[in-house]
Amino acid sequence: MSARPLNLIVILLAVVISSVGVVYSKHKARKLFVEWTALGNERDNMDIEWGQLQLEQSTLSTHGKVERAAREQLGMVGLSADNMVIVKP
Repeated sequence: MSARPLNLIVILLAVVISSVGVVYSKHKARKLFVEWTALGNERDNMDIEWGQLQLEQSTLSTHGKVERAAREQLGMVGLSADNMVIVKP
């Protein structure tokens, strides 16, 4: 066997191996891009939910809501001068 066909086989084998490597790396890059996009969408949804939770927290912690909950759920009443007891140390 002469050197020329052997060189041709080696070059052909190198081209095939590099082609498979390119296809694999492109496939992997596309999968990672899809995953990255999905994670970005998930982050955006979580940001929206976080904003909604902050808004809900701010409305639930207003003075009127807290006072109403204290009266209705805990049976608390407002403090008057008649009910006030001053304790001195």
